[in-house]
Amino acid sequence: MAIYGIGQLAKLTGCKITTIRYYEEASIIPVAQRSEGNQRRYNDEHLQCLRFVRHCRSLGFNLEEVRQLIHLQDCNKHSPDEAHVIAKKHLQDVLQKINQLQLLANELQEVVKCCSEGEAQGCQTLSILNSHVDLNDSVTVVK
Repeated sequence: MAIYGIGQLAKLTGCKITTIRYYEEASIIPVAQRSEGNQRRYNDEHLQCLRFVRHCRSLGFNLEEVRQLIHLQDCNKHSPDEAHVIAKKHLQDVLQKINQLQLLANELQEVVKCCSEGEAQGCQTLSILNSHVDLNDSVTVVK
């Protein structure tokens, strides 16, 4: 079994050293053994776990979901279907965000289109943006 210092583990996973420490403190990855000089020593289990975490995070899973998925890998008391439920809910959240971003892109396209069709002095961008302001909405004024 290979032994890695934190710098080596960071290079192998593309994860920052501070993030590795955070994941360890937050019990996302197992606690590392310590050398006689009190340096962290990681093994292949840490490497695999950290790669799993990084992959889950790249898919947008939050840390609590990642923690649950790791637990499901190690626990025989839960149904394998629970990982599917977590992934399915995450997919629904992603699809909802995509829909919201598409609506945002459509509105911004209209704003940009209105401005580019007129003369620079008659740009309607601010007028259009103001036309969608609801006076009942709370607005924070920054001074």
